[in-house]
Amino acid sequence: MEISDVRKRVLRAIDRAKRSAADRRARADQAALEYDTFLDGVAVPLFRQIASVLRAEGYPFSVSTPGGSVRLMSDRSGDDYVELVLDTSGSEPTVTGCSRRSRGRRVIESEQPIGTSAIRDLTEEDVLSFLLRELEAFVER
Repeated sequence: MEISDVRKRVLRAIDRAKRSAADRRARADQAALEYDTFLDGVAVPLFRQIASVLRAEGYPFSVSTPGGSVRLMSDRSGDDYVELVLDTSGSEPTVTGCSRRSRGRRVIESEQPIGTSAIRDLTEEDVLSFLLRELEAFVER
């Protein structure tokens, strides 16, 4: 194979990689803006409502908003929580629901995307469905 052909192909691969990275950064920036709007308008208020209901029913939970996420955390154990985060590591940014709970020494963690639509299209129902599924493990004790 000719060195000139190899060089051309390598340069094209480098150019494709740079364009792909620039596109991914632009999508991540746009997703971050949409995610901030989603947190302020949908997720944080809903998490606070759920924390109020849980407290009234004798399950002490608090809401915090650490670094661009929202977390519903058990007041009994700081290791038990459910949170939403923005995941920009994949080809398309997604809102991911994470939960962590401990039983003695055993720790159970899970992650799953919230909803099946774009961030701007996520609804309270998407978030509520996720939270209710995850909270079952916390309140069954």
